[in-house]
Amino acid sequence: MDSMRAAFITFLHVAILSSLACAKGNNRTSPRPPAIVVFGDSIVDPGNNNAILTTVKCNFPPYGKDFVHQQATGRFSNGKIPSDLMASVLGIKEYVPAYLGTKLSAQELITGVSFASGGCGFDPLTADLVSAISMEDQLNLFKEYKEKKLYHLGARKISVVSAPPIGCLPSQRTLAGGIERICNPTYNQAAVAFNSRLSNEMQKLNNTLPRTRILYVDLYTPLLDIILHPLKYGFVESKRGCCGTGTFEVTLTCNSLTTLVCEDASKYVFWDSYHPTERAYRILISNVVQRYGAFIN
Repeated sequence: MDSMRAAFITFLHVAILSSLACAKGNNRTSPRPPAIVVFGDSIVDPGNNNAILTTVKCNFPPYGKDFVHQQATGRFSNGKIPSDLMASVLGIKEYVPAYLGTKLSAQELITGVSFASGGCGFDPLTADLVSAISMEDQLNLFKEYKEKKLYHLGARKISVVSAPPIGCLPSQRTLAGGIERICNPTYNQAAVAFNSRLSNEMQKLNNTLPRTRILYVDLYTPLLDIILHPLKYGFVESKRGCCGTGTFEVTLTCNSLTTLVCEDASKYVFWDSYHPTERAYRILISNVVQRYGAFIN
């Protein structure tokens, strides 16, 4: 059960607030381009953990192998992460910056930031275990962000992303998949049960918050299809990550001193034993846009 909890810690994400309007005092002004504000864990952490004392970091090679100038920015992948890709699709900007540890321009602040922290989970105790920024603390940072008086919240659109098929993560195949490293069905069933409850709760919130539109985004189904049928999407490997052996390496154990990396990460579904590659994320975001385009627009 500890390994299953760890998998949920990694993937409990992400609430994205993607429609903000500017205001001066009580008078509305013309709406500016939308902004994207991100809360979550390592899937959408662009480098907030760089600024805090935690072992859950990736601001070193080979992370960022396919990012601009091969920079290891603190993103838990070889390149862009979902929040970057969604911001690009929305026409906001190419990268969503970390709120902490970076000097941001007024324009960067206006168009949105990420408060996400690798290892946070939803339970404050989870974040305490790895010294990450808890969801509660992320929301407190958001309050500080709003107090900069750069904008006033307008019509709100929030997307909440499902848990993935955690039993099929390379790390969980290694820990709980037996000698053949199969997807662990118990872990996947737990994710399905969690997602069902999450979807129901989001619907209840929609009914009680008429000015806010909340969308439950199912990533479990498309990611599972990619993992089970990698060739259909142009991948050659979905059971192992690109970094090291691909069976357990993540954060500090995925480094340029003791581990090798695959030559072409775009052929792998996973970058390390927990996190997908940029190419896998691109396919998932494309799927989201196709299914939920009306909400996004």
